[in-house]
Amino acid sequence: MFVRAVFDGPLRALGIRLIAPPPPPGERLAEGYLAELDRLAGEHGPLLVGGISFGAHLSAEWAARNPGHCTGLLAALPAWNGPAGRAPASLAARLSADLVAENGVGGALAKSSDGVPEWLAAELGRAWRRHGAGLAAGLRTAAAHPAPSLEDLKGLDVPAGIGACVDDPIHPAEVARAWADALPRAEVGESTLTALGADRESLGRATVLAWLRAR
Repeated sequence: MFVRAVFDGPLRALGIRLIAPPPPPGERLAEGYLAELDRLAGEHGPLLVGGISFGAHLSAEWAARNPGHCTGLLAALPAWNGPAGRAPASLAARLSADLVAENGVGGALAKSSDGVPEWLAAELGRAWRRHGAGLAAGLRTAAAHPAPSLEDLKGLDVPAGIGACVDDPIHPAEVARAWADALPRAEVGESTLTALGADRESLGRATVLAWLRAR
């Protein structure tokens, strides 16, 4: 799982155990994930929550809804704030959903992997196959679900580390900086896709170090 590869090592170095539940299937991707965070908070108490891309959006949404149950936020590669509009990540997810619906997972992967770095194609293949038959519906859910607005983020007074890859056009670093500017206690940690390809933990370290600075 990509989120485990990114965050497990940096968090373990701080004595923090990573809990990474599998993504809920299909149209339940967003609401199911938020419900799972409710369950985990009920079981474990206040949570340090986080995720990558859409997972970052959902973690921040849950934290803004549940400030008393959140101790911090690790948001790597946020892709937009508020309604998706024509955000590159939303457009890419919609296109991917259409490819999956028309070509199946294997055919869509072949088209989507053309010209992308080998490591990214491999991660994409693992993630898409894990979603199974609900992949297209899950992609459409991710594409349409609003991210927290900047106004929502202004009310989230917990330490937050926002991770960005400065060479990522799908998750613009400007979005990460806007999130950090809106949050009362946030720092941005920067890395690159080149570094991420060589070392998955590079993004996790940048995000966790930003969170430590925000504390």
